[in-house]
Amino acid sequence: MDLKVMVLLLFLCALAIKTTEGGIPKCCVKTSMDIPTNLLRKVERAEMQLSNGVCEINALILHVKGKKLCAHPKTKRKLKRLQRKAQKRQKRP
Repeated sequence: MDLKVMVLLLFLCALAIKTTEGGIPKCCVKTSMDIPTNLLRKVERAEMQLSNGVCEINALILHVKGKKLCAHPKTKRKLKRLQRKAQKRQKRP
């Protein structure tokens, strides 16, 4: 085979592999109910993972210091309560 054709095929294969890597979502496979309160206070962002798509279970993904923690969806109530308390403390004179 011609060298140009070989290089083109190699390039296309590498491109196909690279684009499919980005399409694979990172799903939580198990969750924890016992997330410590001091860790919940440090949560920067939280998002829900739903089981109606690619992922198999519902989970609350907590972003803490650049890491992702998988918590049970019921943990969201505790997180919201802690965030409300923190806001009330900040509003006090």
